[in-house]
Amino acid sequence: MDPLGAPSQFVDVDSLPGWTDAYEAKQLDSHQNPVEKAQAGVRSPFPYRKDINAKIILWKGDVALLNCTAIVNTSNESLTDKNPVSESIFMHAGPDLRDELQKLKGCRTGEAKLTKGFNLAARFIIHTVGPKYKSRYRTAAESSLYSCYRNVLQLAKEQAMCSIGFCVVNSLKRCYPLEDATHIALRTVRRFLEIHGETLEKVVFAVSELEEATYQKLLPLYFPRSLEEEIQSLPYLPADIGNAEGEPVVPERQIRITEKPGVPDDASDEEGLEADLSFIGSHAFARMEGDVDKQRRLILQGQLSEAALQKQHQRNYNRWLCQARAEDLSDIASLKALYQTGVDNCGRTVMVVVGRNIPVTLIDMEKALLYFIHVMDHIAVKEYVLVYFHTLTNDYNQLDSNFLKKLYDVVDAKYKRNLKALYFVHPTFRSKVSAWFFTTFTVSGLKEKIHYVESLQQLFTAIPPEQIDLPPFVLEYDARENGPYYSSYPPSPDL
Repeated sequence: MDPLGAPSQFVDVDSLPGWTDAYEAKQLDSHQNPVEKAQAGVRSPFPYRKDINAKIILWKGDVALLNCTAIVNTSNESLTDKNPVSESIFMHAGPDLRDELQKLKGCRTGEAKLTKGFNLAARFIIHTVGPKYKSRYRTAAESSLYSCYRNVLQLAKEQAMCSIGFCVVNSLKRCYPLEDATHIALRTVRRFLEIHGETLEKVVFAVSELEEATYQKLLPLYFPRSLEEEIQSLPYLPADIGNAEGEPVVPERQIRITEKPGVPDDASDEEGLEADLSFIGSHAFARMEGDVDKQRRLILQGQLSEAALQKQHQRNYNRWLCQARAEDLSDIASLKALYQTGVDNCGRTVMVVVGRNIPVTLIDMEKALLYFIHVMDHIAVKEYVLVYFHTLTNDYNQLDSNFLKKLYDVVDAKYKRNLKALYFVHPTFRSKVSAWFFTTFTVSGLKEKIHYVESLQQLFTAIPPEQIDLPPFVLEYDARENGPYYSSYPPSPDL
C-alpha cells in the first residue's frame, strides 16, 4: 500500500506464495507413500535446503510490477532492445529511464549495469545483455548467460539489496533454447545462495505463461522441497552441472584456474590456513569476493572499513524499506502527523511533522518508523526541509530520544545529506534544552540545521504561507500568542 492506504498495481514480493508453499499444501492432501530411502550416502549435488527454498518465488507475471529492491531488465548491447520485458519496464518507469540509460553508454554481453527504478515500485533496475545463441558456439553462449546471472547477483550483493526479481534473461529474439537457459539460471542462483545466502532475502523468477511450465519442471532439480523430491530429481540432472559457482565447466580450460599449477595436490597441511589461502589466486571469482576470512576477522575486531560499514548500513535500511512497503500503514497515515506540502523560498520540498498528532503512548512506534521511511524515501533523494510543529504538545506526544536516535541511525545517508533545514516551531524552554543535548551528545551534523521559530511570521520569511498547510490549532495558538497576523491564510481543509 502507499502511505495513505490506497491500492496499487504493484505486487509486494512478500505477498507472493513461496516455492515451498504449494508443495507443502499438496503434501498435506496427499496419501501417497513416501519414496523409499536412497542408498546411504547417495545425495544430489543440490541437496534439500529449507532455508534456501524459503527465499525462492516462482511467479507468473510482469517483472516490472514487482515491489522489491531491484528487478532485472534484459536488453541488447546498446540498451535499446524492444522486447515484452523491456517495453513494460520502460512504460512503468517513465521517460527518465531512457535518459539515464544514455549515460551508461551501452552494456557488453554478460555484463550488468544499474539504474534507478524511477516510477517503478522497485528502487533499482539491473540491466543485462544475454548472448545470441548458435549451436556451434554453445560453450561461449553458456558462459555468457552464466555471467549475466552471476553479475546481476554480485551487483545485488554489493549494493546490499534485500530482494531481486529476475525476468527470463534469454529473450526469444536471441534464440537461446529455453530449457538449456533455465538450467543455467537456476543452478547459478542456487550456488550463489549457498555461498552468499545471507545477502538476499527473496529471489523472484517472474515468468510468462509460456515459460512457467519449464521453470516448474526444472526448479525441483536445483531447489528440491524435500528429501523425497531430491531423490526423485537426481536422475534428471544434466551431465554438466557447473563448478562450485554454477559456471559451465570447460575441461580443456580447467588447468588455467589455479595460479600455481606446479604445487602438488597432496602438499603438506602443516602450513595451515595461510597455505590454503595461497590457492585463492586472482581469477574473477577471487577478485569478486576478496578475503572473506579477513573481513570476518575485522568485524570481530571492530576494524571494518568505512566502505564495508556503509554497505552494511545500506542493507539494513533496505530491509526496513522493504518492510515499510509491504506493511499496511493506513492507521499511522490517518494521524496526519507527517505530510508533504509546498516548497520553500529556495524551491526545496517542505515536509511537515505535527507533534501534537503523535500519540506516542498509544501507537506502535516501530510502525511509525516504517511510515516515516515509506513517505520520506523518495523525498530525501533531493534537498528538502522539515517543519516540526511543537505547538501544544504534552508528555503524551514527546518523542523519546532513543526513538529519535534509532530513526537517525536507520535512515539512509541521503536523509542527512539532503536535509537543509529543520524549523522547530513554537519551542518551549524544555524542548530547546532537550534538542541541545540530543544534537550535541547523540547525533552529529544536525545542530547547525535547527532553526527555532517563535512565530509563524518568522517561519513565513523562509517558507511562503501559501506553500505550507497549517493545522487549525497551530494558527489559533499563534494568533493568540503573537496576534492574528496571518489569519487571512486558511488552513488546509484536510487537516
